[in-house]
Amino acid sequence: MDGSWFSFVEPAHATRGRVRYRYRCRPGAPRDAGRIEHAVAALAGVEAVRANTRACTLVVNFDPQRTTASALGAELAALAPPAVPAVTGKPHGFADGHRLGAVALAASTLVASRHLEEPLQAPVALATAIPLMGEALDDLIDKGITSHVLEALAVAISIGRRDFLAANTTSFLLALGEYMEHSIERRSDEMLKHLLQPATGEVWVERDGQEQQIEADELQMGDVVIAAAGTVIPIDGTVLGGEALVNEATMTGESVPVAKSRGARALSGTVVEEGRIRIYAERVGHNAAAARIADFVEQSLGAKSRTQLEAARLADRLVPMVFALATATWLASGDWRRVSATLQADYSCALKLSTPVAFKAAMYRAGKGGMLIKGASALEQLAEADTFVFDKTGTLTSGALQVTDSIAFDASYSSEDLVLLAASVEEHYFHPLALAVVEAARRIEPHHHFDHKAVEFIVAHGVASVIDGKRIVVGSRHFVEDDEGIDTAPHHEVIEELRRAGKTLLYIGFGGELLGVLALRDAVRANSAATVHRLRRLGAKRIVMLTGDHRERAAALASELGLDAFHAELLPHEKAGILQALAADGARIAFIGDGVNDAPALTGAHVGIAMHHGADLARLASDIVLLEDDIAHIADAKALANATRRLIDSNFKLTAGINTTILAAAALGLLSPVSASMLHNGSTIGILLRALAGAGLPRPAPERTLSLSS
Repeated sequence: MDGSWFSFVEPAHATRGRVRYRYRCRPGAPRDAGRIEHAVAALAGVEAVRANTRACTLVVNFDPQRTTASALGAELAALAPPAVPAVTGKPHGFADGHRLGAVALAASTLVASRHLEEPLQAPVALATAIPLMGEALDDLIDKGITSHVLEALAVAISIGRRDFLAANTTSFLLALGEYMEHSIERRSDEMLKHLLQPATGEVWVERDGQEQQIEADELQMGDVVIAAAGTVIPIDGTVLGGEALVNEATMTGESVPVAKSRGARALSGTVVEEGRIRIYAERVGHNAAAARIADFVEQSLGAKSRTQLEAARLADRLVPMVFALATATWLASGDWRRVSATLQADYSCALKLSTPVAFKAAMYRAGKGGMLIKGASALEQLAEADTFVFDKTGTLTSGALQVTDSIAFDASYSSEDLVLLAASVEEHYFHPLALAVVEAARRIEPHHHFDHKAVEFIVAHGVASVIDGKRIVVGSRHFVEDDEGIDTAPHHEVIEELRRAGKTLLYIGFGGELLGVLALRDAVRANSAATVHRLRRLGAKRIVMLTGDHRERAAALASELGLDAFHAELLPHEKAGILQALAADGARIAFIGDGVNDAPALTGAHVGIAMHHGADLARLASDIVLLEDDIAHIADAKALANATRRLIDSNFKLTAGINTTILAAAALGLLSPVSASMLHNGSTIGILLRALAGAGLPRPAPERTLSLSS
């Protein structure tokens, strides 16, 4: 967007080398902490940045020799938002370096304090605790009593008691714990981001008739990009010339390399395995497909689910309880050591961090397993889903038509002859019906081709030609009856029986007579029934099918697959109404579709799932996109969602149980401040590592790259 990032920036508190700003983002500007920190960290003199998006505050550590708080404020006011989201970059390095420096300082102080003279121990311990005290003061001003305030109070009490060993040990453990916690959280982000393979480095282009090498970020729309064997295509565009085999698994999930020649589409992020092509650049930079996926994943990292928000609110509510317990401990015992130990433990970090880390680990597993999950909310909603509604075509069925019946009305022609005759003229036509007929003909042995004259294509009707001096027409009933004047009435009974079975009919007229009909049907996927059965075991109470097919065919398919209900002969706009009626009955709906007309239903469902070959609009409107054409991934996604909920629940119970035990023991005087701090920080890190490892989550299939075709 144009203009500055912030509508206002003002300093709230400043010390030498450190300043806290209050800010407000302009409407439409990025608001996530990662982007803000990344941009501010790039300013001259900035050493570390911490953004609190809930309080709208920004804490900046800077080098006073290179800049000032007022100069930084002016730069922030003029800062423009980036056009492309940062997938990796500077802020992590700065923040990690700052936290690691705090760990090193605290460790050095802890080791040196044993050898310092007594008059020096208090100022050294206080100097080590200053970063913690500063952060606690910011939190107290902005948000009231938080876990940072409790931790700072615990250290202050130890210093006040002249227990410098406890104060320095606590400062070290807190610094180490914060570094480990943020490292684990960042690692969960990077697991998702590393599923992407954006184009970087130099690329070859053709300009003014000459081939030259330029940086990828210098590419412009209209450039002609040269992609040879081993090259990652950096743009979306159209092939102008050359031939190549391109591996598109990173973008479409297709494992077989695709032949590309003039006129073919080329996608960024795909790899040329053989050959060399020239591509006209239509989408570059952040508009290219790979960058749009990166942007999408970046946004999903910042989105919070209801469970995450509830965990954060619960953690915030428990902080005053810990403070109250510490107060009660002092009133009951008058022992500041017990108070300091009690303040070491709280529920905040584990509750707030383990939930998003678990969701991100699950999203990473999904990407490796062939499913793109658009954020934690999608997983949460899928775990809650108890009603699965399938739009039949392209989901329970493959979407690819197959010839099921070939009925000749002339005894001199066999059913195989009828297929071969139709295929001879249809092979020049690329309509799905024609492709199905040609494929059926290929399976017939011996294969016979009927010679014919030039083929005439009649849009929305069919094809016509001449064989042995007779006109042959292949197409719809309207084409054969109304346009060609061929009478189908003598065979009405056979035709109606096929229609009632829900089959699509192709009429073949030859020499002014109806020679026969071919019946085609969308094939049921081989694993549809198994997927339906597995969904039931995973908690689905109702499985429903929607279709525009005839009622008889829908009933037969529903019976074959063991569905609970079906709705047949539907118009596209009627699907969303059925979902509304189900939702009104209390159903938590997962809708699975693949067509443009499924987009309203996908959007209106509790969670929408788009099939791999679905229309772009359906994939955009959905919450989950299958990256492979396998209906079993729907059950895989449900299993992953259920396991993620169990992981979050078990982490919550661990957090509550361990920290409650630590608090009780500390209040009773059974733990020293150092022991309480070690147990609390150690258990928090352990719970986060458990979430990061995805304990109990289904293991993904062999490694693949997260992708979404443009």
